[in-house]
Amino acid sequence: MKTFAEVAFTPSVQALQERHGSRAAYARAQARAEPGGGLGPREAGHLARADTFYMATSSESGWPYVQHRGGPPGFLHILDDRTIAFADYRGNRQYISVGNLATDDRAALILMDYPGRRRLKIYGHVEARSLVDHSEFVESLTTPDYKVKPERALLVHLKAFDWNCPQHITPRFSEPELADALAPVRRRIEELEAENKRLRRLLVADMGRLPADEDT
Repeated sequence: MKTFAEVAFTPSVQALQERHGSRAAYARAQARAEPGGGLGPREAGHLARADTFYMATSSESGWPYVQHRGGPPGFLHILDDRTIAFADYRGNRQYISVGNLATDDRAALILMDYPGRRRLKIYGHVEARSLVDHSEFVESLTTPDYKVKPERALLVHLKAFDWNCPQHITPRFSEPELADALAPVRRRIEELEAENKRLRRLLVADMGRLPADEDT
């Protein structure tokens, strides 16, 4: 597998890096880089937790198209350290991404981790396997209890990947992430409410023991 720079740093990209003063640093990093290895524990963990990603393809007319894909954590399956797959469910039947991949199997994926302010960028070749010819495999990628019918499986054979810096990523949290983050606050509120009830009972009891002219 190639390094990300081998795929991304085309001559025109390198020319802009040179013009803006970043080429020397990137050239040194490229010179030190070893051939790209497969997905490691960090990438595998990120993919396993992902509930959304964006996939870019190119049409026959040269126009790029970006599509959102989502599902519960685990809807992206790691088949090996260089292959990921997911079930492609029936949607609005425009078939833009799949149509683009029929003539150019290259795709770029971005997987965001908004709370952690990280993003994983992936280049890969996408292979489609139809439900008709590979029903058992496609079904193995489906989400339990999801009522939409899958039409195919899409396998992404990784060409290169890289992590981006956190700059300009605004932290965002899903409902489950917020629930986890706020759990200690909720527990503390419950403790304070219980303490408040206890103090009220003590106050009422003390007021009941006061002489009539002191009772308020």
